[in-house]
Amino acid sequence: MQRSAHVKEENSRIDYGIIFCVLLLALIGLASIYVAANHDKSSTSVMKAVISQLMWYVIGTVAIIIVMQFDSEQLWKVAPIAYWLGIFLMFAILVFYSRSYYVSTGAKSWFAVGPITFQPSEVMKPAYILMMGRVITNHNTQYPNHTLESDFALIGKMIGWLLPIVISLHFQNDFGTTLVFAAIFAGMLLVSGISWRIIVPGVTAVAVIGGTALAFVTTSWGRSILEHLGFQAYQFARVDTWLHPSQDTSNNGYQLWQSIKAVGSGGIVGTGFNNSNVYVPVRESDMIFSVIGENFGFVGGALLVLLYLLLIYQMVRVTFDTKNEFYAYISTGVIMMILFHVFENIGMNIGLLPLTGIPLPFISAGGSSLIGNMLGIGMIMSMRFHQRSYMFSNKEQFR
Repeated sequence: MQRSAHVKEENSRIDYGIIFCVLLLALIGLASIYVAANHDKSSTSVMKAVISQLMWYVIGTVAIIIVMQFDSEQLWKVAPIAYWLGIFLMFAILVFYSRSYYVSTGAKSWFAVGPITFQPSEVMKPAYILMMGRVITNHNTQYPNHTLESDFALIGKMIGWLLPIVISLHFQNDFGTTLVFAAIFAGMLLVSGISWRIIVPGVTAVAVIGGTALAFVTTSWGRSILEHLGFQAYQFARVDTWLHPSQDTSNNGYQLWQSIKAVGSGGIVGTGFNNSNVYVPVRESDMIFSVIGENFGFVGGALLVLLYLLLIYQMVRVTFDTKNEFYAYISTGVIMMILFHVFENIGMNIGLLPLTGIPLPFISAGGSSLIGNMLGIGMIMSMRFHQRSYMFSNKEQFR
């Protein structure tokens, strides 16, 4: 009886709603990769592609189970270790990057050991989220009454921890991942408690900068200036492809144009499972949504978006249940990471946003991105697992 009660208590601490959503996304991912590999022109066998992804799901599941064992105090202590280890890998990649991947993608973002590749920026995302949660919580403990001076100090601290990552990504030529970290930064900043007298002008400044940047990349004089600042030709090509996808359907715009055709050919209900008639290059990774859009149409794509929203809802619900300040910041970071990936990936697959090489969470083929997302899910699930409801009232013990 005592053992039965203990097992029941353990089960009540596991969030099966989150597990259900991730499991469904994993099944969709495996099915989509099967279709992509089955119609791909590469030499990779279908079963090899599916089994490889399945193994990454198994490794990711183990990562979730391990991270779940860490309570908020332990995550607090692990945060700086994870951050600095991630920074080390982010700069090590600039020397030991895969030459073959650099030739094919133009980015120095992957380690390669035989057939196994690893992208350190993906696991840096949860490490950065942890560190920012610690930084914000520490700051709000020291300055419980927000003033403009203390708010600007917090922004300075957050930028300081972000800067090494941005510098590394700049030299990696990985602008898309930089945008992910910017989204995480913005989301965590918004919930940090800073004054709206800073947020409103800040959002306005970002909008003005974004509009100015768009003007720069769409004019010859603007591009000349950006080239001197380090922007690469492939980045301009992606913008051109985004703005005019039908004008270059054989070179830089081929992948996007084929993706738009594939999604469009799916119509309302799709062509049916494993019935793909439009070839999309490398669709098993960044362009995986084109498989879903073609095979299952608008209905399948809409249901996928609803599944992501259900996952986000489950994570928000767990956050409110725990009432833990440190956890709230971690949750916000993980939610922003997943939301931005979904928004950018689906947007670029249907031509609304430029191609940035952002994978679709839990669905796109690839181990690094999947492990990074699984680590984020593990941190969310540790909230319910440890049932801590205090608000860091005695935060000195975490310093």
